[in-house]
Amino acid sequence: MIQKSPSDLTERENYKLLIGSIVPRPVALVTTRSENGIVNIAPFSYFSIVSSNPPIISLAIQRKMHELKDTAANLLTTKEAVIHILDEDNVADGNQTAATLPREESELTRTTFSTEDAQIVKVPVLRESKIRFETELYQHIEIKENEQITADLLLLKIKHYQVDESIYDDGRILIEKLKPVSRLAGNNYAKIGDIFTLVRPD
Repeated sequence: MIQKSPSDLTERENYKLLIGSIVPRPVALVTTRSENGIVNIAPFSYFSIVSSNPPIISLAIQRKMHELKDTAANLLTTKEAVIHILDEDNVADGNQTAATLPREESELTRTTFSTEDAQIVKVPVLRESKIRFETELYQHIEIKENEQITADLLLLKIKHYQVDESIYDDGRILIEKLKPVSRLAGNNYAKIGDIFTLVRPD
């Protein structure tokens, strides 16, 4: 086995080991709104479920040169976001939202996404997404290394679900119709492959 200590590696070397090992990762396509009303869209694969009671999801956003990214800054200001699940039908546009744009420019200009009002929050939803979670900020945790803030862990409480009828059946999500995509390393994504079942032990 190759032995490595995180403290001996650069940030980039740690990053490559992590994103190449912890796969596949679901992708949250996140919309937020700035104080000036600019709609921001960005994809994040440091994303997961935290709790179902209450329903809380996590979003970890790395800082750039110790500065808040637009999504984190907007969330900390307005306390609201909409989480969309990236799928095969919207992944190309979702990938375009990863572009680095000026804060006053919306990623909508790089995509064919269209928006509509959410039901609960003031942040718009993307019409092209089959699953949308309207959320509010539950908790913000600053991640530090050597007293410097390097990332923001945001716990988001789901206030409202929007699920397309085509992928929903009696409380269950139809995975073959949702067609979610996951993030791998580099520029790579993955589709759902073979699905197998194992009965959980008593």
